[in-house]
Amino acid sequence: MRPRIAIPVPTSQNPEYNSRSWPAYAEAVRKAGGDPIEIPLNASPRETADLINTCHGVLLPGSPADVNPHKFGQEPIPECNPADPARENVDELLIQDAHNLYKPLFTICFGTQSLNVWRGGTLIQDLSPVPVNHSAGRTVAVAHTAAVLQDSIVGRLLSDDEAPRHDDFARLPINSSHHQAIGIPGDGLRVVARSTEDGVVEAVEGGQDQQNPDAHFVLGVQWHPERSYEISAASRALFERFVAEAAAWKPRAIHASVVPDSAVRNS
Repeated sequence: MRPRIAIPVPTSQNPEYNSRSWPAYAEAVRKAGGDPIEIPLNASPRETADLINTCHGVLLPGSPADVNPHKFGQEPIPECNPADPARENVDELLIQDAHNLYKPLFTICFGTQSLNVWRGGTLIQDLSPVPVNHSAGRTVAVAHTAAVLQDSIVGRLLSDDEAPRHDDFARLPINSSHHQAIGIPGDGLRVVARSTEDGVVEAVEGGQDQQNPDAHFVLGVQWHPERSYEISAASRALFERFVAEAAAWKPRAIHASVVPDSAVRNS
Protein backbone atom coordinates (compact mmCIF):
# COMPACT_ATOMS: atom_id res chain seq x y z
CA MET A 1 0.00 0.00 0.00
CA ARG A 2 1.31 3.45 -0.88
CA PRO A 3 1.84 5.54 2.26
CA ARG A 4 -0.40 8.56 2.71
CA ILE A 5 1.58 11.77 3.16
CA ALA A 6 -0.10 14.73 4.87
CA ILE A 7 0.78 18.04 3.16
CA PRO A 8 -0.93 21.20 4.44
CA VAL A 9 -2.09 23.87 2.02
CA PRO A 10 0.88 26.30 2.02
CA THR A 11 -0.99 29.51 2.88
CA SER A 12 -4.43 30.78 3.80
CA GLN A 13 -3.69 34.13 2.19
CA ASN A 14 -2.56 33.50 -1.39
CA PRO A 15 -4.60 31.09 -3.55
CA GLU A 16 -2.33 31.66 -6.56
CA TYR A 17 0.70 30.55 -4.55
CA ASN A 18 -1.18 27.44 -3.41
CA SER A 19 -2.25 26.47 -6.93
CA ARG A 20 1.33 26.76 -8.13
CA SER A 21 3.26 25.27 -5.22
CA TRP A 22 1.17 22.50 -3.60
CA PRO A 23 1.02 20.37 -6.78
CA ALA A 24 4.84 20.37 -6.99
CA TYR A 25 5.14 18.79 -3.54
CA ALA A 26 2.33 16.37 -4.34
CA GLU A 27 3.94 15.30 -7.63
CA ALA A 28 7.31 14.68 -5.97
CA VAL A 29 5.60 12.52 -3.34
CA ARG A 30 3.72 10.56 -6.02
CA LYS A 31 6.85 9.93 -8.04
CA ALA A 32 8.60 8.74 -4.88
CA GLY A 33 5.81 6.22 -4.24
CA GLY A 34 3.44 8.00 -1.86
CA ASP A 35 -0.09 9.39 -1.98
CA PRO A 36 -0.24 13.12 -1.14
CA ILE A 37 -3.14 14.11 1.12
CA GLU A 38 -4.13 17.76 1.19
CA ILE A 39 -4.65 19.12 4.70
CA PRO A 40 -6.92 22.21 4.52
CA LEU A 41 -6.32 25.24 6.72
CA ASN A 42 -10.00 26.06 7.27
CA ALA A 43 -11.28 22.82 8.82
CA SER A 44 -12.08 22.35 12.50
CA PRO A 45 -9.34 20.89 14.72
CA ARG A 46 -11.35 17.64 14.99
CA GLU A 47 -11.78 17.37 11.21
CA THR A 48 -8.08 18.08 10.74
CA ALA A 49 -7.11 15.50 13.38
CA ASP A 50 -9.34 12.85 11.78
CA LEU A 51 -7.66 13.42 8.42
CA ILE A 52 -4.15 13.43 9.92
CA ASN A 53 -4.92 10.11 11.61
CA THR A 54 -5.23 8.46 8.19
CA CYS A 55 -1.69 9.48 7.18
CA HIS A 56 1.64 7.70 7.59
CA GLY A 57 4.00 10.66 7.21
CA VAL A 58 4.02 14.48 7.29
CA LEU A 59 5.54 16.92 4.81
CA LEU A 60 5.55 20.60 5.76
CA PRO A 61 5.96 22.80 2.65
CA GLY A 62 7.16 26.34 2.09
CA SER A 63 5.01 29.46 2.44
CA PRO A 64 5.26 33.19 1.65
CA ALA A 65 4.42 33.89 5.32
CA ASP A 66 6.88 34.11 8.21
CA VAL A 67 6.48 32.37 11.56
CA ASN A 68 5.14 34.76 14.21
CA PRO A 69 8.31 36.05 15.96
CA HIS A 70 6.50 36.25 19.29
CA LYS A 71 6.63 32.44 19.33
CA PHE A 72 10.41 32.59 19.67
CA GLY A 73 10.54 35.60 21.98
CA GLN A 74 11.16 38.41 19.51
CA GLU A 75 9.30 41.44 18.20
CA PRO A 76 8.71 41.52 14.43
CA ILE A 77 11.11 43.68 12.45
CA PRO A 78 9.90 45.64 9.37
CA GLU A 79 11.37 43.05 6.99
CA CYS A 80 9.36 40.24 8.58
CA ASN A 81 6.40 39.08 6.47
CA PRO A 82 2.96 38.81 8.09
CA ALA A 83 2.29 35.59 9.97
CA ASP A 84 -0.34 33.08 8.84
CA PRO A 85 -2.07 31.83 12.01
CA ALA A 86 -4.17 29.26 10.13
CA ARG A 87 -1.08 27.63 8.62
CA GLU A 88 0.79 27.77 11.93
CA ASN A 89 -2.12 26.08 13.74
CA VAL A 90 -2.22 23.22 11.25
CA ASP A 91 1.57 22.86 11.30
CA GLU A 92 1.49 22.54 15.07
CA LEU A 93 -1.16 19.81 14.89
CA LEU A 94 0.87 17.93 12.28
CA ILE A 95 4.18 18.28 14.13
CA GLN A 96 2.58 17.21 17.41
CA ASP A 97 1.02 14.16 15.74
CA ALA A 98 4.33 13.22 14.11
CA HIS A 99 6.15 13.46 17.44
CA ASN A 100 3.47 11.67 19.44
CA LEU A 101 3.35 8.72 17.05
CA TYR A 102 6.90 8.87 15.65
CA LYS A 103 5.60 9.45 12.14
CA PRO A 104 8.30 10.39 9.59
CA LEU A 105 8.50 14.17 9.22
CA PHE A 106 10.07 15.99 6.26
CA THR A 107 10.06 19.79 6.26
CA ILE A 108 10.95 22.27 3.53
CA CYS A 109 11.80 26.00 3.77
CA PHE A 110 9.04 27.62 5.92
CA GLY A 111 8.18 24.13 7.16
CA THR A 112 11.70 23.76 8.55
CA GLN A 113 11.45 27.13 10.27
CA SER A 114 8.08 26.11 11.71
CA LEU A 115 9.57 22.86 13.04
CA ASN A 116 12.53 24.67 14.58
CA VAL A 117 10.31 27.13 16.45
CA TRP A 118 8.03 24.31 17.66
CA ARG A 119 11.10 22.57 19.05
CA GLY A 120 12.06 25.71 20.99
CA GLY A 121 14.52 27.29 18.55
CA THR A 122 14.76 30.78 17.08
CA LEU A 123 14.88 32.30 13.61
CA ILE A 124 16.92 35.01 11.94
CA GLN A 125 14.14 37.35 10.82
CA ASP A 126 15.95 38.71 7.76
CA LEU A 127 19.16 37.66 6.03
CA SER A 128 21.62 40.08 4.53
CA PRO A 129 21.56 39.92 0.69
CA VAL A 130 25.34 39.44 0.63
CA PRO A 131 27.42 37.38 0.16
CA VAL A 132 24.60 34.96 -0.76
CA ASN A 133 21.25 35.90 -2.26
CA HIS A 134 19.11 33.43 -0.30
CA SER A 135 15.99 35.03 -1.83
CA ALA A 136 17.03 34.08 -5.37
CA GLY A 137 13.63 32.51 -6.08
CA ARG A 138 12.17 29.67 -8.12
CA THR A 139 13.58 30.86 -11.47
CA VAL A 140 17.17 30.24 -10.28
CA ALA A 141 18.01 26.53 -10.49
CA VAL A 142 21.25 26.77 -8.49
CA ALA A 143 21.69 29.71 -6.13
CA HIS A 144 24.66 28.54 -4.07
CA THR A 145 26.32 25.51 -2.48
CA ALA A 146 25.62 23.82 0.83
CA ALA A 147 28.28 21.99 2.84
CA VAL A 148 26.52 18.80 3.95
CA LEU A 149 27.91 16.70 6.76
CA GLN A 150 28.64 13.28 5.27
CA ASP A 151 27.56 11.53 8.46
CA SER A 152 23.93 12.62 8.15
CA ILE A 153 20.71 11.56 6.46
CA VAL A 154 21.26 13.95 3.56
CA GLY A 155 24.98 13.24 3.34
CA ARG A 156 24.48 9.50 2.98
CA LEU A 157 22.07 10.07 0.08
CA LEU A 158 24.46 12.15 -2.04
CA SER A 159 26.51 10.96 -4.99
CA ASP A 160 30.09 12.10 -5.59
CA ASP A 161 29.10 13.31 -9.06
CA GLU A 162 26.48 15.76 -7.80
CA ALA A 163 28.09 16.66 -4.48
CA PRO A 164 31.91 16.42 -4.49
CA ARG A 165 33.34 15.49 -1.09
CA HIS A 166 36.01 17.31 0.85
CA ASP A 167 37.02 16.30 4.37
CA ASP A 168 33.82 15.53 6.30
CA PHE A 169 31.50 17.45 3.98
CA ALA A 170 29.89 17.15 0.57
CA ARG A 171 29.31 20.28 -1.54
CA LEU A 172 25.74 20.17 -2.84
CA PRO A 173 24.44 22.79 -5.32
CA ILE A 174 21.00 23.97 -4.18
CA ASN A 175 18.28 26.45 -5.06
CA SER A 176 17.21 29.10 -2.57
CA SER A 177 13.98 30.99 -1.93
CA HIS A 178 13.91 32.36 1.61
CA HIS A 179 14.80 35.48 3.57
CA GLN A 180 14.75 33.90 7.03
CA ALA A 181 16.69 30.99 8.50
CA ILE A 182 17.31 29.04 11.67
CA GLY A 183 19.07 31.02 14.39
CA ILE A 184 19.35 28.80 17.46
CA PRO A 185 18.47 25.18 16.60
CA GLY A 186 15.51 23.71 18.45
CA ASP A 187 15.81 21.01 21.11
CA GLY A 188 17.40 17.87 19.69
CA LEU A 189 17.84 19.26 16.19
CA ARG A 190 21.30 18.73 14.74
CA VAL A 191 22.63 21.12 12.10
CA VAL A 192 23.88 18.96 9.21
CA ALA A 193 24.28 21.49 6.37
CA ARG A 194 25.26 25.13 6.04
CA SER A 195 25.78 27.56 3.19
CA THR A 196 29.44 27.41 2.24
CA GLU A 197 29.69 31.20 1.89
CA ASP A 198 27.94 32.62 4.95
CA GLY A 199 27.20 29.68 7.24
CA VAL A 200 23.40 29.96 7.08
CA VAL A 201 21.78 26.74 8.30
CA GLU A 202 20.52 24.70 5.33
CA ALA A 203 19.46 21.38 6.94
CA VAL A 204 18.68 19.91 10.35
CA GLU A 205 17.71 16.45 11.52
CA GLY A 206 16.78 14.65 14.70
CA GLY A 207 13.76 12.94 16.24
CA GLN A 208 12.90 13.41 19.88
CA ASP A 209 14.58 10.16 21.02
CA GLN A 210 18.21 11.23 21.29
CA GLN A 211 19.25 7.82 22.64
CA ASN A 212 17.88 6.09 19.54
CA PRO A 213 18.27 8.38 16.48
CA ASP A 214 16.84 5.75 14.13
CA ALA A 215 13.56 5.55 16.05
CA HIS A 216 12.10 8.69 14.53
CA PHE A 217 12.84 10.17 11.09
CA VAL A 218 12.86 13.99 11.22
CA LEU A 219 14.59 15.95 8.46
CA GLY A 220 14.33 19.62 7.54
CA VAL A 221 15.92 21.36 4.56
CA GLN A 222 15.92 25.08 3.79
CA TRP A 223 15.96 24.68 0.00
CA HIS A 224 13.21 23.33 -2.30
CA PRO A 225 13.94 19.79 -3.52
CA GLU A 226 10.46 19.56 -5.04
CA ARG A 227 11.50 22.20 -7.58
CA SER A 228 14.66 20.32 -8.57
CA TYR A 229 13.19 16.80 -8.54
CA GLU A 230 13.74 16.24 -12.25
CA ILE A 231 17.29 17.60 -12.43
CA SER A 232 18.78 16.50 -9.11
CA ALA A 233 19.41 12.94 -7.94
CA ALA A 234 19.75 14.30 -4.41
CA SER A 235 16.26 15.82 -4.55
CA ARG A 236 14.77 12.55 -5.74
CA ALA A 237 16.66 10.64 -3.06
CA LEU A 238 15.31 12.91 -0.31
CA PHE A 239 11.70 12.25 -1.28
CA GLU A 240 12.32 8.55 -1.85
CA ARG A 241 13.91 8.12 1.56
CA PHE A 242 11.10 10.03 3.27
CA VAL A 243 8.36 8.04 1.52
CA ALA A 244 10.19 4.78 2.29
CA GLU A 245 10.24 5.77 5.96
CA ALA A 246 6.51 6.48 5.81
CA ALA A 247 5.86 3.13 4.12
CA ALA A 248 7.74 1.37 6.92
CA TRP A 249 6.04 3.32 9.73
CA LYS A 250 3.85 1.34 12.10
CA PRO A 251 1.54 2.83 14.73
CA ARG A 252 3.10 2.76 18.19
CA ALA A 253 1.54 0.07 20.36
CA ILE A 254 -0.18 1.29 23.49
CA HIS A 255 2.41 -0.42 25.67
CA ALA A 256 5.24 1.32 23.75
CA SER A 257 4.78 4.56 25.65
CA VAL A 258 7.33 7.35 25.42
CA VAL A 259 7.22 7.37 29.25
CA PRO A 260 10.13 5.34 30.71
CA ASP A 261 9.12 1.87 31.89
CA SER A 262 10.31 2.69 35.40
CA ALA A 263 7.88 5.61 35.59
CA VAL A 264 5.02 3.35 34.52
CA ARG A 265 5.92 0.74 37.15
CA ASN A 266 6.13 3.37 39.86
CA SER A 267 2.86 5.08 38.99
